[in-house]
Amino acid sequence: MLRFLLTLSAAAFSLSISSFAAPLNVLFIAVDDLRPELGCYGAKHIQSPNIDKLAASGLLFERAYCQVAVCNPSRNSLLSGCRPDTTGVFDNQHFLRPNMPDVVTLPQHFKNNGYTTLSLGKIFHHSEREPGDDPQSWSEPAWYHGEPYKHWLTKESLDYVKKLKALPKNKQPKQLRAAPFEAANEPDDVYPDGQTAVKAIKTLQRLKTDGKPFFLGVGFVKPHLPFTCPQKYWDFYPADTIKLPVNYYPPKNVPEPALHNWYELRSYGTVPPKGGIPDEMALNLIRGYRACVSFMDAQVGRVLDELDRLGLRENTIIILWGDHGYHLGENGIFTKMTNFELGTHAPLIVCRPQQKSAGRRSRALVEFVDIYPTLAELCGLSLPKQLEGTSFAPLTDKPDQPWKEAVFSQYLRTGKPPYMGRSIRTDRWRYTEWHDLKQQPAGIELYDEMNDPHENTNIASDPAHAETVKQLAEQLKAGWKAALP
Repeated sequence: MLRFLLTLSAAAFSLSISSFAAPLNVLFIAVDDLRPELGCYGAKHIQSPNIDKLAASGLLFERAYCQVAVCNPSRNSLLSGCRPDTTGVFDNQHFLRPNMPDVVTLPQHFKNNGYTTLSLGKIFHHSEREPGDDPQSWSEPAWYHGEPYKHWLTKESLDYVKKLKALPKNKQPKQLRAAPFEAANEPDDVYPDGQTAVKAIKTLQRLKTDGKPFFLGVGFVKPHLPFTCPQKYWDFYPADTIKLPVNYYPPKNVPEPALHNWYELRSYGTVPPKGGIPDEMALNLIRGYRACVSFMDAQVGRVLDELDRLGLRENTIIILWGDHGYHLGENGIFTKMTNFELGTHAPLIVCRPQQKSAGRRSRALVEFVDIYPTLAELCGLSLPKQLEGTSFAPLTDKPDQPWKEAVFSQYLRTGKPPYMGRSIRTDRWRYTEWHDLKQQPAGIELYDEMNDPHENTNIASDPAHAETVKQLAEQLKAGWKAALP
């Protein structure tokens, strides 16, 4: 019966979008390492007025989840519409095309349907091993501010890097990086994201003149490490207001593969190579992350203001998403690369013309692999057979309707031996299994999201929850197809 009702809902939605006379444009805003700690998500301590304004005119998804909590595999899944076991991409060192040479990516699908598709900033995960940001996807070569990033601008930081460069090659660290945070009295446009905003504004002006439908990807790198941005954004968050998280420690009974050594953070200068970090450094990391969120929000606002000024808003779908979640000391972890709620839960906001749900929120469980079919359906395009997600376009009109029973994430913990962690998130529970690559068990986790939303205690071994573990293990094994609406 539920499938029948959802089919009727989808049919009614298809009729509603057919009323647009001209093809809809897409403004596709990707934000690196952005967790759902924004004003519109209830975080009143965060100044994010521009994203909050977007949410007030669109639909905010309270429970959106990435497929892998690290940049490259998350983006490859979203942009291909395929899950990691299909893409074969689990880290930042491998890419989509070698495994799926004939895949039609999300922007490529729009390009094949007559759209001008453009990439500004970080959309795919840039690397020298995959130049051009997947050239097949774009009408023009992708634009990127390039290396070296202008992350560090103060004399202190630049002198630190200069000292590293002066060391003998065999004593230099792998990454010639200064501290993981910096506040500089510099204008926004000196930084990569400021440059991306300027480029996006000029590109929108050109697209307005061209008059063709467009798919414009605009990718911002903050709040990715290092947490460097103009001083004025740090001033939003006085140092004496910053506190360490209440769960600044690993969960009880957690299996070892669920944790990591914060290796991304430790690649920055002044960070100890192992063990804990001084409280002052931890507090500066939290403050710097928040400052970078506000800096990024300001750049988003500049782009959206230009979209409005040009009169393009009424014919443009806007989607804003963070590529995964982020830990700032919670669960005893910094950065991402986990299967915890904080690692996999990310912001997602969709704003489309004539949206009946404007300003509303949806608690439906959705996945980033669903974004490809959703945007295709919203724009009246066919759905390629490769897709492994479900269009949530009907939710943009009726956000409270029944939806998926569960969403799925995974993470490959490299090491000796490596472990694969597979996680299922239902309305109430998060259940994760860890195995080595020979499928030998290495631990399980169960968290009660209703009574333990911070995931402080792994209750998988509690006999009182044995039946829940059994049920979720079966649901995880059945996979994503069994959880469809």
